Amino acid sequence: MESLAPVYWLTGLSGAGKSTIADAFIGHLKAVGIPCVSLDGDVLRTGLCSDLGFSSTDRRENIRRTAEVARLFSRNGVTAVCSLISPERSQREMARGIVGEPFVEVFIDCTLAECIRRDPKGLYERAIAGTIPNFTGISAPYEAPVHPEVQLNTEVVSVSDAVARLWELHR
Repeated sequence: MESLAPVYWLTGLSGAGKSTIADAFIGHLKAVGIPCVSLDGDVLRTGLCSDLGFSSTDRRENIRRTAEVARLFSRNGVTAVCSLISPERSQREMARGIVGEPFVEVFIDCTLAECIRRDPKGLYERAIAGTIPNFTGISAPYEAPVHPEVQLNTEVVSVSDAVARLWELHR
């Protein structure tokens, strides 16, 4: 029987804190000697998924590719921490189906108003102005998870507390 490493799938709006929490959790896993890899949606779109846009079909393919890569890492004993908006429930269920048992859905919860206030990349401002089509939360929907394994509201939970919650699951 193969030993499967967990795949943490962090989902939430742009600016909710997915990458920040993923980076901190990866740092903790590395510090304690656990083999791990970060699969960040923005980074993947500069290479593996650079041929994809932001239509529903392209987003689905982006998530499918990421899930396939995460599954390969998991099957080889490497914990994968994936941070992607993955706006549709059906997309996340597809990812869960590809990865299998070690899939852990982590909802990085944050109100749209707070994400707009944070706007770390200036994307909401551009989306509201109409220069970015199909932007999740503005001109494209986000379907929050119904029963995630973990829900972290980044308006009240610190990054270190979020990492501690994820670490509790990992042990």
